[in-house]
Amino acid sequence: MSELLSVHTDTFVIPDSLPGIILCGHGGFACGLEKAVKQILGQPPRFIAIDFPETSTTALLTSQMQDAIATLQSANEILFLTDLLGGTPFRVASTLAMLHGGHEVIAGTNLQLVLEAVMEREGLCGEALRKQALTGGHQGLTCLADELQRTREPDELTDGI
Repeated sequence: MSELLSVHTDTFVIPDSLPGIILCGHGGFACGLEKAVKQILGQPPRFIAIDFPETSTTALLTSQMQDAIATLQSANEILFLTDLLGGTPFRVASTLAMLHGGHEVIAGTNLQLVLEAVMEREGLCGEALRKQALTGGHQGLTCLADELQRTREPDELTDGI
């Protein structure tokens, strides 16, 4: 698990209203995405990644997530980002979110969704952050054929031969 506990950084003060983010997934999913986020943005504040390796248990994951919530206690709201709908990280996050007001859960997390959540969360409540992150994540799901189709100019109509 990685975390940034400081409320002050070298360049700015983190607002008390900044929602926390807990990223969790199977295997090395969470720490892998965290590493990518750090490469692109640097260390985000109020962001904790928790892996769920095959050697872990539901009880241990629950304890780790409870510790993460306690670490982020200054954040009134927390967004849980999980890898797989119905998987253990999603189920544990959902159970904990239902016990705490203002906590939201997303399944099917991708890197674009995480980046959107990290960069656009200032001043947002949990629900608004969830919606914003989902929009960014959905926009990141595409394929080459669709992108090429979007960039092609319509053929000019010709008068024949």
